[in-house]
Amino acid sequence: MDGAFASEELELALRHVSMPLEALRYDVTPVGLHYTLCHFDIPALDESAFRLRVVDRTLSMAQLQGLEKRTVRATLECAGNGRAKFQPRYPSMPWTQGGVSTADWTGVPLKRVLGAVSPRTAEVVFTGADRGFDSGVEHAFARSLPLEEAMRDDVLLAWEMNGQPLAPQHGAPLRLVVPGWFGMASVKWLSRIELLDRPFDGYQQATGYQYKKRAGEDGTPVRQMKVKSLIAPPGIADWYSGRRLVDAGPVTVTGRAWSAAPIKRVEFAVDGEWRDADLEEADRYAWRRWRCEWKAEPGEHELACRATDVEGTQPNQPDWNIGGMGNNALHRLRVTVR
Repeated sequence: MDGAFASEELELALRHVSMPLEALRYDVTPVGLHYTLCHFDIPALDESAFRLRVVDRTLSMAQLQGLEKRTVRATLECAGNGRAKFQPRYPSMPWTQGGVSTADWTGVPLKRVLGAVSPRTAEVVFTGADRGFDSGVEHAFARSLPLEEAMRDDVLLAWEMNGQPLAPQHGAPLRLVVPGWFGMASVKWLSRIELLDRPFDGYQQATGYQYKKRAGEDGTPVRQMKVKSLIAPPGIADWYSGRRLVDAGPVTVTGRAWSAAPIKRVEFAVDGEWRDADLEEADRYAWRRWRCEWKAEPGEHELACRATDVEGTQPNQPDWNIGGMGNNALHRLRVTVR
């Protein structure tokens, strides 16, 4: 799709929530500012009556909460974050940059619930209580993980977010949290867990979340998050355009960087002149704060940032694909210094 956004895209943008980039100041995103994306209707679930089906048994919330509890700080990013920057773009939620946030997730490690599994198990399938149509296909939202990923200590069945019970839009009463993977892997309103001895072929696994350059081709599955960074906008904003106005003089510019792999470096540029930013430590799967000092001179300027992990550096331009997935091009921001 080229040109103006369709009315359906506008409806999606009004229904879902983008994190405002000024919220990059928080190590942990407040629940009310955390991005949300719900593929279908938010299910009406009664926690007291809720039962999670795990293979051939069921567990209540009280039983789950009586198991080993762990808290993991993890950044989640929607796989379609940055889709609005693609041309042509896929008609879906038109994320610009705000489909990312960080939270403290509390729950039980999935491996403690699964216990011993058959050596024939290849994948673990997670099905949510939300159901609807996507591209004309009716289905409940479901995703799978390879067994070795599912058995990581930090993959949780979570019932708390930032020390509070999950809100309905964040998957209450129970959701999966898969640190390091794009957000679609962290299935919300989790209702069923199954074991398969073959690859899962559900719609959101085999069709919906694939990197494809052409219709009809075999795609590459969308899995772990890519290396990425954002600038917390300095100064003040123009109400309509969002353009930044900064006073001349010393300015501390900050932002965040994250990846499924460890971040090694963040660079900051003013008008194309790159320099290293100071990078703070953080939990393994949480975004890392960076900062850089800038002596702002009057005039029009372009700020930019790029992160490097152990596998590479953010590209200058998006790697286009049909679905608008995984855009990790470097972040550019126009500012006026007065």
